[in-house]
Amino acid sequence: MPTQIRILLVDDHAIVRAGYRALLSKQPQLCVVAEAEEGVQAYQCYKEHLPDVVITDLSLPGMSGLELIARIKQREPQAKILVFSMHQNPSFALQASRAGSLGYVTKSSSPEVLLRAIAEVYQGKQVLSADIAQALALEKLGAERIALDALTVREFEILRLLVEAYKVEDIAQTLNISPKTVSNCHYLIKRKLGVTSDIELTRLAIRMQVVNLLDWPA
Repeated sequence: MPTQIRILLVDDHAIVRAGYRALLSKQPQLCVVAEAEEGVQAYQCYKEHLPDVVITDLSLPGMSGLELIARIKQREPQAKILVFSMHQNPSFALQASRAGSLGYVTKSSSPEVLLRAIAEVYQGKQVLSADIAQALALEKLGAERIALDALTVREFEILRLLVEAYKVEDIAQTLNISPKTVSNCHYLIKRKLGVTSDIELTRLAIRMQVVNLLDWPA
């Protein structure tokens, strides 16, 4: 790790930037080499200074934070970018990740969370503040629950038997249907639930409490 991690700080509020700079300047391993208040300026600063880590808000005048991230990553695929935003909607974190950011920390987080995130992003790790991580987990769980509820009664029963390790022939006999029908339903179930393997299917079923590990035979 270098003596100092060189940082580009991007936020459209001068007072907010001053607060961040004061916090970061107290850390001997961190150094703010440039600041910008809007996206185009930030992109020019990035090209000029080539910082180790970019810390940016998403709400910027002109070029948005998302566009800034995408442009920096297009120029330098190895760029390390941390979003520090007031937006607590997990959709913003998801879009920032798709654009190329490694981390997303909300401004309601403690200073320690931001400092730790800077270090982890510099190391190439993905990081989320706890509130965003929880929101993303709940959103994913909600999407999986909706998909699960979309299964028919027969599909749900076949799912339950499949993840309890019943063979296709045994399921067919139990439900009084043909093995081909079981196989077809197996395919449809995976497609509806957005999984590609039986391992993923089993994990999802456990998360959704379709089956209980304690009920499985030894």
